[in-house]
Amino acid sequence: MSRSIVLVREVASPVVAPWGLADITGRFVEISGTGSTTRLTLAFRLALEAQRQREPVAWITPRESSFYPPDAAEGGVDLEALVVVRVPDTKGVPRAADRLVRSGGFGLVVLDLAGAGIPTLLQARLAGLAQKHHTALVCLTEKVEKAPSLGSLVSLRVHAQRKPVVEDRFACELTALKDKRRGPTWGYTEMCRGPAGL
Repeated sequence: MSRSIVLVREVASPVVAPWGLADITGRFVEISGTGSTTRLTLAFRLALEAQRQREPVAWITPRESSFYPPDAAEGGVDLEALVVVRVPDTKGVPRAADRLVRSGGFGLVVLDLAGAGIPTLLQARLAGLAQKHHTALVCLTEKVEKAPSLGSLVSLRVHAQRKPVVEDRFACELTALKDKRRGPTWGYTEMCRGPAGL
């Protein structure tokens, strides 16, 4: 099971980057990455931000996933307030998201897709529902930076990677590859520390 990196509140971006719950609300967002669990760490950051704003958060994941609750808790996420939906496989993830976003009851819905995709018609429905209900819809995908996004309906795609800095500290970096609002001209970095043993 993969471990995420625990956030330490040290933002290192030289400019103000459009990376926060307010910037992605109502949008269909993809966080891609390979190997490292930086995308999980940055998704936990969004979950924590949503919870601090009293927005309900749902995390949808297949049974064989890298979601590790103790890491989320160590990063400050309130597990008692986090709705975790486990589905049999990745095909069930977007279907579960459709029901949750349609309810209008969540400020953030995270879909752990690994290497799977979402059919175009379902993407269109999810994107429309996210906009209608002012829900941040975040898809976590396992892919290289040069691979295409989930589809043309993705409003924002960022690629996550981590770089060691010193001892247990890492730079968790996001690079915007596609941003329909601002253009892919920005990056974002947070300094993080790894859990014991990482």
